[in-house]
Order: sequence, then C-alpha cells, then structure tokens
Amino acid sequence: MTGKTNLRILLAARPEGAPKESDFVLEETPVPEPAVGELVMRTIYLSLDPYMRGRMNAAKSYARPVGIGEVMTGGAVGQVAASKHPKFSEGDIVFGNTGWQSYALSNGKGLRKLDCAEAPISTALGILGMPGMTAYTGLLNIGQPKEGETLVVAAASGAVGSAVGQIAKIKACRVIGIAGSPEKCRFVIDDLGFDDCINHREPDFAEKLAEACPEGVDIYWENVGGAVFEAVVPLFNYFARVPVCGLIAHYNATGLPGAPDKTPLLMRAVLSNRLKIQGFIVWDFAKQEREFQKAMGGWIRDGRVKYREDFIDGLENAPKALMGLLRGENFGKLVIRASPDPTL
Repeated sequence: MTGKTNLRILLAARPEGAPKESDFVLEETPVPEPAVGELVMRTIYLSLDPYMRGRMNAAKSYARPVGIGEVMTGGAVGQVAASKHPKFSEGDIVFGNTGWQSYALSNGKGLRKLDCAEAPISTALGILGMPGMTAYTGLLNIGQPKEGETLVVAAASGAVGSAVGQIAKIKACRVIGIAGSPEKCRFVIDDLGFDDCINHREPDFAEKLAEACPEGVDIYWENVGGAVFEAVVPLFNYFARVPVCGLIAHYNATGLPGAPDKTPLLMRAVLSNRLKIQGFIVWDFAKQEREFQKAMGGWIRDGRVKYREDFIDGLENAPKALMGLLRGENFGKLVIRASPDPTL
C-alpha cells in the first residue's frame, strides 16, 4: 500500500442546527499497512443515512456519538486491498461499518463477505442491508399488517419507506405513501405499486391525505415527524400501530418548537384509539437477519420488491450529500461511490 493516499473525513465540530461544511474536515494520510491478523479495505460504496446526524451530537443515545476529530461513522462496501488475516483474502468484497474513509484498517471484526452473484454489491447498503431490514423487522414485528388494512408511510420514496410500502402490499394492505415532490409521488405509485401518494409540500396536504384514507389509518410508519405526523393523528383507527424508526424533521432542531403544545391531543388519541406507538432500532431484531435476507432476496428476484439508488461520486462530496439528505434532496437510497466497482 506504499505511496497511496487515504482520504478521511473527520467530525470537526458539533453542529448547531443543520450541519455545515465547517463541521467536517478532510484529511489525507498514508494508507495503513496491515499487521498480522489485520486487513486493509478499499472503500467502493459508502452509505449515507439520516441517523448520522444524531451521531454528530454529544447527547446520550442508543449509540456512542462520533468524537471530535474522529472519522465519521458509516457502513461501507469495499474490496480487501491487502490482508494478513486468515479469514480474508485480497480481492474479497466485504461489508463493514468502516466510516468515511477511502481505506480502512480492520482486524476483521464486524466484516462480512458478500456474494457478488446474489445482487449488486451496493444493495448491501440499502434494500438488502440495514434500511431493508429496518423496514422488514419494524413492519412485521410492530406494524403487524393484516389483509385489507390501510398503511401510511412517510418518506415513501426513500430507502426504508419504499421497502415498507412494498412489503405491506405483499401483505395485501392498502398503501398510501407520503413524499416530497410530484416526481417522487409518481415513482411511488407507478414503479413501486402503492395505491396513492401525497406530496407533503402541497398546502392542502392534510386534506388530501384524509381523502386518500377514507377508512382511516391502521398502521403509520413514522420516520419523519413534524407536520406529517400531525396530519396522520386524526386519521388513526382503533388499535392502530405506529412503528417509529426516525424523526428526520426534528434532527436539526436546536430547541423545542414554539407552537402550541399538542401533546394532550396526541395522548388523547393514544388513549381513545388505544394506539401502539413503539420506537425501535433495527438491531433490536438482530436474530431475524437471516430470515430477512432470505425473504427480501426472494421478493427482489420475483420482481415483487423494487429499489432505487441515488449515487454521488467522490468521497469528498459526502458532507454536502448528507446535508442534502437531511433536506430531502435524495431520490432513493443515497450512496457515495468512492472508487470503481470491480464487479461491474
């Protein structure tokens, strides 16, 4: 690895509100040499996901925050460039949480080899990775869809939301998506097969959502919060279920909202409609990973589940891409293409 350069993107400051470029620093270092029991992975694809905004904060959460001066966290698919590890050989394609860097030194812990013949290797970051498993486990364990029920899913064209809606259709539900543009709504209906999709940026969004759910809402997949959630609350049926995997509308908030406190209205709905609202992290259901891989892989092969990826070239563009993701600018699973894919 002598003579090659490793680009690393470090957290430079805790953001106040929306992240900005000065919250990151790009650093060039020599590519590390593996010792016995180690390997070096060249990053091919880096996943960008909303949860990364939370890792930039110092507040206590379900995972340790990224430290100032540390490499930004993130899942990546790469190729073993050099190995002195008994279980990994040069050329192996692997997945691991190796962060925002073009080369990563690893002792092999947390890495898994990918079957390049099964699916494009980028899907290990999306439909066959954490986002897809989030949709599968959260919907089936918490949402518990039943034939004929109505499911509403926010961020319906995104990596998680698109999978949630398609799984719900497989389970014979009526599925209403919510997205942020006419183009995204057309994709959700025409390509993914949802029954309807409402643009949350329209001034009459709440009215249109109610019209699309004449029999109310039995399952609401929450990954947005804010005004979208407020529009869904009046539509809940008795015993509706609300899996909560994200709140992207609030990730950049610097304090509590100044609007009237609507907590009493929500709690009244919880009580009167006997709602089940449950937050979860995908690895709460880690034991179901093989089950998910088998089911989702089969649905993709059968054409029952489709996916869309949004590629941005260049690791150095990851900070801007994350900022855009938090504004809803991506269309599909957002992936940084850090280097050429040898499987294509």
